[in-house]
Amino acid sequence: MKSIREILKAKKNNNKITMITAYDEPSAEFAEIAGIDIILVGDSIGNNVMGYSGTVEVNMDDMLRAVKMVKRGAPETFIVGDLPMGSYQISEEKTIENSIALLKAGANAVKLEGTNNLETIKKMVNYGIPVMGHIGLLPQSINQLGAYRIQGRTEKKRQFLLSQGKMLEKSGVFSIVLEMVEENTSKIITEELKIPTIGIGAGKYCDGQVLVWHDLLGINKDVPKFVKKYEDLNSRIVLALKNYISDVKGELFP
Repeated sequence: MKSIREILKAKKNNNKITMITAYDEPSAEFAEIAGIDIILVGDSIGNNVMGYSGTVEVNMDDMLRAVKMVKRGAPETFIVGDLPMGSYQISEEKTIENSIALLKAGANAVKLEGTNNLETIKKMVNYGIPVMGHIGLLPQSINQLGAYRIQGRTEKKRQFLLSQGKMLEKSGVFSIVLEMVEENTSKIITEELKIPTIGIGAGKYCDGQVLVWHDLLGINKDVPKFVKKYEDLNSRIVLALKNYISDVKGELFP
């Protein structure tokens, strides 16, 4: 997919949307060759590439470098760049400035968490900045949440998430990520909204799915329960390196 129009059309035609994270040029190139619909340059670069415990420590410079690399690797794929912690909480002007910077770096859209910036989102959209929303579990708020838990299990919380989705849709976002949202709650939200929902740990009823590159390919040893590993690159990479060490020390290579 190369445009928001195609993304919206996918929901209308009941065509599932595929999204995966990527943080560098080689990963993005693989994703584009495979035919992934959307690449998310997530602030999850923090815990998957940079060695941080989470996403909070990631800054705009980190995101700009990653978006530029991904754009070089996947010039024909729709790219969404995360606005990291601190880049959109300070002021409306700073949010718009940082969003424009991500677009200039190569992103086709930006993503931000929660519903505290609805008026800002409206202005961003009016300025021509495409925005993807994100509700449910919000990784940037993990210090407040305390732990990763499924969201929307009670009727009260279900209605709260639905209202968040509707507010974001009204503000002009073109799609919404539902992270770790109870499956039936995701179903209700997906059915109620005209824009696509993209789930991560949110069940089968979303309009699309997103997974982290390092989880899907089995590079990370510990992954969330909802993840399906399509490969076990962790053990394959370690084995290849051990074989290399053995060949060098045994004078079999070069």
